[in-house]
Amino acid sequence: MTPERYQTICRVLQQRQPDLTVITDEVHKGRNLSAIIRTCDAVGIGRFHCVEPKLGYRAFRGTALGSHKWVDTVLHNDVAVGLKSLKSNGFNVVAAHLSDKAVDFREVDYTRPTALLMGTEKAGVSAEALAHVDQEIVIPMMGMVESFNVSVACAIILTEAQRQRQQAGMYEVSRIPQDEYEQTLFRWCQPVVTKYCDENNLPYPELDDEGEIVEPAKWYQQVRESSAEPL
Repeated sequence: MTPERYQTICRVLQQRQPDLTVITDEVHKGRNLSAIIRTCDAVGIGRFHCVEPKLGYRAFRGTALGSHKWVDTVLHNDVAVGLKSLKSNGFNVVAAHLSDKAVDFREVDYTRPTALLMGTEKAGVSAEALAHVDQEIVIPMMGMVESFNVSVACAIILTEAQRQRQQAGMYEVSRIPQDEYEQTLFRWCQPVVTKYCDENNLPYPELDDEGEIVEPAKWYQQVRESSAEPL
């Protein structure tokens, strides 16, 4: 762990937006899902919600495989359950959906706790999901095509959310709970030890201000004396 790497990890964590997220309604193409996750990471979203397609999908791969370790993915079997959970936690659900009620995506206040709902590639947002939506938005189109690819549309909308939040100073101070910050910091700095601790139900050791384990020899000795398998 170089000092530069540690500082980058800390900076990214401090800019995470716990009250901004994306939930996909049965998006089934792995490449699109990966691209959406990549955009989530780029704008400071740390948790992404995915409603599993009833017909299945290929595993995430390709476009943004590296981004998945930086963004937690929460899977839901049912879109209504996923949306109800988000709304119960104070999220305003905004759906990218072409309708008479839809407004220009730039008219929405994304500094509020916001969950952006993106529909499946062909059918869009399902009727079941729309029943739980607070607002519908659309990206104005000036050409012959009627809509953007789902991952492109998501990126366009999230860029506007990022712009608004930057203007409001929401990236200038750490906004995630301290315990979550410390756990995530450890997982990102020490992935091998994290896996070992999780598999053996052990607490994470303390980190110093360079992302290294404090008194590693002492911690390794404690591990050897425990009932856990050796690291």
